[in-house]
Amino acid sequence: MAFLKFNKSELVNLSYSLRREIISANKTGAVCNTSIVTCNTRRYHGLLSVPVDAFGGEKHLLLSSVDETLIAGGKQFNLGIHCYGDLYEPRGHKYIVDFGADPVPEIVYKVGEYVFAKSILLTPDKDRVVIKYELRQGPGKLDLQLKPFLAFRHLHALTHKNATACTDSKEVRGGVAFKLYEGFPELNLQLSSAKAEYTHKPLWYEGITYSDEYRRGFDCREDLLVPGWFIVPLAPGESVYLSAGVEEAAPRNIRRNFEDAVAAMPGIESYHHQLVHQADLLKRTRGGHSQITAGFSWLYTGLLRETLEALPGLTLYANGSMEEFEEILDNLIADNQERLFRRTTQVEAPLRFATALQEYIDFGAKARKVWSKYGETVKGIIESYSPGIRKEVSLQPNGLLWAQMDGVALSWMNAYTGGRPVTERAGYQVETNALWYNMLCFAIEMEMKYKSARSPFVEKWSHIRDAAGASFQPMFWMPERGYLADYIDNYGQNTDVRPNQLYAIWVQYQPVDDEVAASVMKVVKSELETRRGIRTLSPRDNKYKGVYEGSQTDRDLAYHQGCTRPSLLYPYISIWFHMMGSAFVKRAEWLCEGLYEDLNMHGIGAFSELYDGDPPHEPHGAISSALSTAALLSIDYLIEKFRED
Repeated sequence: MAFLKFNKSELVNLSYSLRREIISANKTGAVCNTSIVTCNTRRYHGLLSVPVDAFGGEKHLLLSSVDETLIAGGKQFNLGIHCYGDLYEPRGHKYIVDFGADPVPEIVYKVGEYVFAKSILLTPDKDRVVIKYELRQGPGKLDLQLKPFLAFRHLHALTHKNATACTDSKEVRGGVAFKLYEGFPELNLQLSSAKAEYTHKPLWYEGITYSDEYRRGFDCREDLLVPGWFIVPLAPGESVYLSAGVEEAAPRNIRRNFEDAVAAMPGIESYHHQLVHQADLLKRTRGGHSQITAGFSWLYTGLLRETLEALPGLTLYANGSMEEFEEILDNLIADNQERLFRRTTQVEAPLRFATALQEYIDFGAKARKVWSKYGETVKGIIESYSPGIRKEVSLQPNGLLWAQMDGVALSWMNAYTGGRPVTERAGYQVETNALWYNMLCFAIEMEMKYKSARSPFVEKWSHIRDAAGASFQPMFWMPERGYLADYIDNYGQNTDVRPNQLYAIWVQYQPVDDEVAASVMKVVKSELETRRGIRTLSPRDNKYKGVYEGSQTDRDLAYHQGCTRPSLLYPYISIWFHMMGSAFVKRAEWLCEGLYEDLNMHGIGAFSELYDGDPPHEPHGAISSALSTAALLSIDYLIEKFRED
């Protein structure tokens, strides 16, 4: 695709190219993430990160990078690039003439008369990355030197030169294997060519600097072990493949497996195809256990709120798979018993279970079967909000939920600075109570329809539902301002203009009347709408931070205080479609266009977690976000549905 290509002038400009990242993931949970010139700028960057079962399944970086050097006519041309303090050495990016990412990242170099290309494939079903090196043209043969940089550390950590690391190598077919520390898997480095030779000469490369970490004020320097190097001869038109994986590969099969995997990848011919592709990367199945990863490279897998919010988009609206929807949901239930039924610091998260099921039913699932399978879970979640069960939230006589733990942010707005929450929001939270009322209405209606109108559950919770419905609008509505309070604490209504009020209109069982809904949407459109998502706070607020830059504190202050969220476009656009029908199709497309225009920024071909609240709305956060991807797939589904109407 044209938007996934870059020209030479862009690639050699480091201020441009270092801010654009390659991101690949596979079903095992392995990740390959680096800049488009393969210079690592974050601690999360590396050619192969894998979940390590011995360390609780958390991701660990094994192979940081590989430096390629072309040796011809007695001269060496190093194509690698690393940052050491303020210096970049070597500066291999100056040889890059082309980059493409369809179907896999490919970088083309030109050194004199030689044209050399490398393609990076993360194997779809194994903890393995394979790099294809091809000498496309040149005046004669040359030698290719490959120098691996090993990390063997937690994805969030940094490593340094030490005497504990085992620098020995073990011979394997077509290469060598390394295991720097106990508990780690072996990293097998193997070449497809029988002519390759390995020289073992361990050396620590000290002071490698990650510029993005430096810019953010984090620890940014680490030492990486180069155990030795491979030399392999190449003639024009020849290719060689380097396999790096936790399992030994058969050298004779490396080439074929690479080409077969690339050939099997679906073509990217539209923005929708790109969305579906990214959705697939965000779903992993390791050990037969399917889960959703909240975002790459550093967000976790299997999170409750993120999974429930993203699940319909990444399954139903991506590939129409009801089976996959239920498989991931079933695993989520099994993995989150504590959060679903006893305690959580995001009090609204369990309540999203109902909205996920409602979307499932709207998509075509049989309501009776859904309630038969998941009804007890829904009722169990509701029961867990009874008095005396959850310490973080209490059910009040007015039917609403009061969330409060001193010094703890009990909602999705959970950034902290100096150990204190930026947005504590203690009290009655607008989105939590909208989701609570919706879940009560849904559960009672389903129970009455498919079980019994006189069941103990219906008798117990019907009056609480009625009380919550009667209390919600008087509690949150501010008629003199024309929008809903973000929360109510002991001091009264909080008047921040935030997107949380959207959920009071988006939920299936709306706790406010249509006049209130229309007024809220007018305010949100005026103060929070952008072409990169919905702002988390109005620019008119003195707490507003329009740019997500600077120190960790600066960024935490902006995270929910002005940054836009593409994920919030889904409830926002859904409401407008409910109000305006097919007349909103063009506007919905316009609101999403900017996010597609940015696919050559930040994560190449991926959809960012957040953007600056201020124009030009630069992307930030996780470079590939499950919530953003799911929201755009869900909107895509709505647009097609209403376009047909």
